[in-house]
Amino acid sequence: MKTLYATAALMLAAAPALLAQNTALNARIAKLSTQEEAKVIAWRRDLHEHPELGNLETRTAGIIAAHLKSLGLEVQTGVARTGVVGILRGGKPGPVVALRADMDALPITESNSLPFASKVKSTYLGQPVGVMHACGHDTHVAMLMGAAEVLSQVKKDLPGTVKFIFQPAEEGSLPGEEGGAKLMVKEKVLENPKVDAIFGVHIQAQTEVGNLSYRPGGEMASSDRFTIKVHGKGSHGAYPWNSVDPVVTAAQIILGLQTIVSRQVKLTDDAAVVTVGTIHAGVRYNVIPPDVELSGTIRALNPEVQKQIWASVRRIATNIAESAGATAEVTIEPYVPVTFNDLALTSRMLPTLQSVAGPGHVIEQKAVTGAEDFSYYQEKVPGLFLFVGGMAKGTDPATTADHHTAGFLIDESGLTLGVKTLATLAADYLTGKK
Repeated sequence: MKTLYATAALMLAAAPALLAQNTALNARIAKLSTQEEAKVIAWRRDLHEHPELGNLETRTAGIIAAHLKSLGLEVQTGVARTGVVGILRGGKPGPVVALRADMDALPITESNSLPFASKVKSTYLGQPVGVMHACGHDTHVAMLMGAAEVLSQVKKDLPGTVKFIFQPAEEGSLPGEEGGAKLMVKEKVLENPKVDAIFGVHIQAQTEVGNLSYRPGGEMASSDRFTIKVHGKGSHGAYPWNSVDPVVTAAQIILGLQTIVSRQVKLTDDAAVVTVGTIHAGVRYNVIPPDVELSGTIRALNPEVQKQIWASVRRIATNIAESAGATAEVTIEPYVPVTFNDLALTSRMLPTLQSVAGPGHVIEQKAVTGAEDFSYYQEKVPGLFLFVGGMAKGTDPATTADHHTAGFLIDESGLTLGVKTLATLAADYLTGKK
């Protein structure tokens, strides 16, 4: 018992010293992050001008690897094809925390007149396309490069290890290819050393600079693709009674699918989406074809709701087709799981976010039905994914170009907050600050 009291007394005596150490470390990180601003913006502009599609990010990977090596980090290249991993070992033993940025651009032709606007051309699915960082992955890379430089300058004060994950192909791989976070996890990016927690940020064009936003639990939706092939019997369009019309049947299936969200999902708990995006049938106006193919997307913020929707899609398509004398072949391809912010980790790191951004600048946002493959890391270790404001102050969000559009634009003054957030999250997690 005396030993227990003595240990408790030592812990209480050490607490003020630890608090003072953390405060001093965070102050230094904030100062270093501000000093990185010009570098981070320069990196971002270079990457923006030279975007690369998923699994082709060789130039980007080369720049990242060279930078990490210049900081004295252990560097791994060729992870999940073009990914780069840097390992920073602190001056004391401790846990392992990972920070992640995605690297790939989109097949979009940029419409902005920036001096560093992309003029890159490529091919995608056999079609000539422009290439653009239309979702801000150039900013993510630049911010994480900045955070790596900041943390390398305070590594002697870090009790543990920081793993910097630069990931290719977040926007998805070509058909038949495996890539992105799923492949990085498969290639054991969270092992050797084993990661205890992971953090990631995403620039947000509709959130004012200086603000951070997050959501505990289901933050971004799962994303699945479904295909429904309706098999009927073709005939001359003038004699429909000789057919089992798959076009009419497909139309009824589409209408039936709309009842899943409106009547079967408890929307007061979780949002969900079922969207039919394509319909392919026939080649001539007066011929009823034998087959119709539909495809679409399913979004959910809860894995149980996701499974419920899968079952409903299969049931509705199969039964409606059968009622018409046709058959329906349903295929559902899971793409990305729910981006789920670990509740305990989110609660623990919220004071860090509030300290970094300042009072009134940390916003608990509504759920997003877009998807993020950061979720694959969160399936393995506790993770927190949040958004960094990238919209110019005083701008109406309704007037800003959305992500994945040719006019997508970011106010670069928001990047320093991203650097500081990443670096401070890592430092506070390692030091055990709450």
